Amino acid sequence: MTPPLDRPALQARLHRDGFAFVTAEHMRQLLPMPEMDDWPAFRASWNDLAPDTYLAAVGRHRSRRHATFAIEPDGTLQRQPHQPHWQSARYNSLQGDIQRWFLPIRPALAGGASMRSILQFAHALFAPMAAGVPHHWHVETHQFRIEARADEPGEPTPEGVHHDGVDYVLVLLIDRQNIESGTTTIHADDGALLGSFTLAHPLDAAMVIDARVSHGVTAVTPIDPAQPAHRDVLVVTFRATPPAATSPA
Repeated sequence: MTPPLDRPALQARLHRDGFAFVTAEHMRQLLPMPEMDDWPAFRASWNDLAPDTYLAAVGRHRSRRHATFAIEPDGTLQRQPHQPHWQSARYNSLQGDIQRWFLPIRPALAGGASMRSILQFAHALFAPMAAGVPHHWHVETHQFRIEARADEPGEPTPEGVHHDGVDYVLVLLIDRQNIESGTTTIHADDGALLGSFTLAHPLDAAMVIDARVSHGVTAVTPIDPAQPAHRDVLVVTFRATPPAATSPA
């Protein structure tokens, strides 16, 4: 068994490199797995996603659900009313500057132990790193399934190597079936490759400081073209927001 990886060591790695790959073994040490009693249902919920119709027009096969949360400086977590996902064209040349509505993550899962534990872990990791900015967070969670077909590879990042336009990103592998490749690549502003790794086992994770590095994932192809093939991930983004304005007394 590899030595434990604690949160301060992971924060130091992120500070140093701008990104980190964390194995499933270490994520099981960092997450409160015994408390995540809905994990089987959480993992199975990737079978209940809806097609991403914004990509269907260009022949790319991705399914997803989406939910938004607010996290206060003290860690208080609250799901927000369902709302569209929006990215500037500066960060997403394929689908930027449009409001994209996706089916919401089901309430039992969005409010369940697994999601809550993942978001609390991410907040405890990222919030102390954001010195000098208000620690109120706009958090978006995305369930993604990328399908690979015999005649068409699946594209986890159809927009290519990119920034997300947030402060921090966590990508957690939920499942991968009958696929090869899907290598995450990390790049400097000049395009230089800083690192690469493959999320191969459930709970393998990637974390990035979005302003410092860009990231992409290579296309996935089926090992057995006659069988279904997919890559399931949960993507969590953190963006610092100013505290709500208060009216003068």
